Amino acid sequence: MKSSNLGYPRIGEQREWKKALESFWAGELAENDLVKQMEQIRNRHLQKQQEKEIDLIPVNDFTFYDHMLDMAVMFGLVPKRYDYDGGPVSLATYFAMARGNESAVAGEMTKWFTTNYHYIVPEFGDRQPAVTENKPLLAYLAAKETLGLQGKPVIVGPYTFVKLSKGYAPDDFHKTIEQIVPLYKQVLQELELHGVEWVQIDEPAFVMETTDQDLQVIARVYQELSQALPHLKLMLQTYFEAVDWYQELVALPVQGIGLDFVQGVEKNLSNLKKHGFPKDKVLAAGIVDGRNIWRSSLEEKWQLVTSITESVSQDRLWLQPSSSLLHVPVTVERETDLVEEVKKTLAFADEKLGEVQLLVQGFRFGKYIISKQIAENEAALTQLQSSPARNRSEVKQALAELDKTTATRNVPFHERKGIQQEAWKLPLLPTTTIGSFPQTTEVRKARQQFKKGDWSPEQYESFIQEQIKEWIDIQEDIGLDVLVHGEFERTDMVEFFGEKLGGFLFTKNGWVQSYGSRCVKPPVIYGDVEFLAPMTVKESVYAKSLTEKPVKGMLTGPATILNWSFVRDDISRKEVCEQIALALRKEVEELEAAGIHMIQVDEPALREGLPLKPEDRKSYIDWAVSAFRIATSSVQPTTQIHTHMCYCEFHDFIDVISDLDADVISIETSRSHGELVSVFETCTYDKGIGLGVYDIHSPRVPAVGEMENMVTQALDVLPASQFWINPDCGLKTRGSRETILSLKNMVEATRAVRDRLSATSQ
Repeated sequence: MKSSNLGYPRIGEQREWKKALESFWAGELAENDLVKQMEQIRNRHLQKQQEKEIDLIPVNDFTFYDHMLDMAVMFGLVPKRYDYDGGPVSLATYFAMARGNESAVAGEMTKWFTTNYHYIVPEFGDRQPAVTENKPLLAYLAAKETLGLQGKPVIVGPYTFVKLSKGYAPDDFHKTIEQIVPLYKQVLQELELHGVEWVQIDEPAFVMETTDQDLQVIARVYQELSQALPHLKLMLQTYFEAVDWYQELVALPVQGIGLDFVQGVEKNLSNLKKHGFPKDKVLAAGIVDGRNIWRSSLEEKWQLVTSITESVSQDRLWLQPSSSLLHVPVTVERETDLVEEVKKTLAFADEKLGEVQLLVQGFRFGKYIISKQIAENEAALTQLQSSPARNRSEVKQALAELDKTTATRNVPFHERKGIQQEAWKLPLLPTTTIGSFPQTTEVRKARQQFKKGDWSPEQYESFIQEQIKEWIDIQEDIGLDVLVHGEFERTDMVEFFGEKLGGFLFTKNGWVQSYGSRCVKPPVIYGDVEFLAPMTVKESVYAKSLTEKPVKGMLTGPATILNWSFVRDDISRKEVCEQIALALRKEVEELEAAGIHMIQVDEPALREGLPLKPEDRKSYIDWAVSAFRIATSSVQPTTQIHTHMCYCEFHDFIDVISDLDADVISIETSRSHGELVSVFETCTYDKGIGLGVYDIHSPRVPAVGEMENMVTQALDVLPASQFWINPDCGLKTRGSRETILSLKNMVEATRAVRDRLSATSQ
């Protein structure tokens, strides 16, 4: 039996990776120095896995931005809007594809399956694909030369790569896969020539819906690769669920199959028992949760592996995490402030690899050598389970009475719309923002001073009020119609609420990558969630006192808080979401009572929680939508509920969005170049829509004409009375100057469209 890993967090124990990137982008670090720092970070990650004696250590899981972007540039898929003449892609072009530049918008960004990680969507169509450089080989050779490591190169498989790309006609999906097989063959043959033993080919898209034609193409692809690689061993890795076509999967001509025995445990175990496993293949069993931060029950994992070994001999078995550890923080060791009762039950990346290796040692040499660790582990888990935090009687009573809680507005939307138009008297195409404004160095420094105790609560509150006043003035000067307070008191849209609700705790260094250098520190939901006191009222009321214009209250929705947290695993996610919804309902009522009658409850992560299996989706949608409505349905008809979603496949989700019964939803239309607007050509939608008319993830300032064209395109499919105009997401990560210039252009574009509509109607 061997131990294996699928991927390691890129960011470093102290986010060294993020800091190096942002120093380079700010012009403070030369390109050569960036490359050196990245090499040092990568090597340290590999060394840590060597120190843990992991047998199969991944290489090429490290990246300067995103692994899907790496694949795109390796295959020369650089759209013509970038200045690229072939050959290896420069860092300048690479980062332009990720972040945009003055002359070209960035590539579209979307979620990696059901995780909170975002990847850059590769674009076919502009160029003929060709290998520009063999990135897995370079990573393998660097690890071998520097550390003497015989690494396991990782590469995204052809089916998944094309499935997650764009720029080809739907009917050309299979043809596009076969078009790039020669590129994969070239990359893999070069790896074989340099003595690589195993290559991990990630095919997580295998767990999604597949057609008979898909299976035929997959079989042809891997047959062609196998025939071209007489000595190289391929580990075909799936994760995030079980594959529905198990028998066809294990029959593919590869030397190993990787299966997820966490999220897909029931189906994968059943398939093993029913159909067996080929005696000429290795099974890489993902037994430790690669996406959550709780320690495994080692006794349960022992029984799981024992069950697996009834179908697969130990000499053909690898134990590993269920997915890449990209989705969890690096190490618990730095968490010096956590309550010991909870800390003993946490496992980040390093600890998960420790669990894998511990179990491997137990099976190699006998369970008795790890019996002490198993006993201590089970005792810690039992202690947390019986703690008061997980047994709050008030929360359990509220859940028991949930069926008595109305989840429906007392006036339907078609009546509310007229009531709200009369109450608010907003112009056609009202302009607003999603909520946050730039968190400058000054803002971050002030927050740190407050957290360290260097500033008193009064000092910090005074500072926050100064920021709110400054940006209320800026918004009025720009000419926005509905204002926000700016969220300067908030580090993160989920962390902020977790700090104020019961049942949450926070790590000191529990950072994970969200996109690019953007790292988040997800809250840990370890106990029952309950409302303790008003969380947002003070800042919203202060902002409202500074202007005659409407000011939105800003909350994060229950499904997003759930999906962007590390969630306790002893009860269902549905139950946790309902607890959050009941707590948020009280906050919504507090805002309304304080005179805030526009309330935005953001649900950017609602869709990302959608299960990969179609048969599981209705249940999730039902309880996620119900949770939103529980949180928002008790307000008066004049109170306008807004929500926000970003990077969402709206064409298959529009009915769900309508069922939320929010008065206005803002959507992203910038990186997808207005494609989402086409949804409304065929779908009926009657509620308000906030058009995200420019990309906030790029530092470029969009021209007035760009945004005017986007609005005009939208008006071809729906009446102007339905639209609001806004950026596509919050502005926290942007600089003040570019934010102001972009918003001024947005308002100017909106006024131009209004004038044109007014002239047309006369």
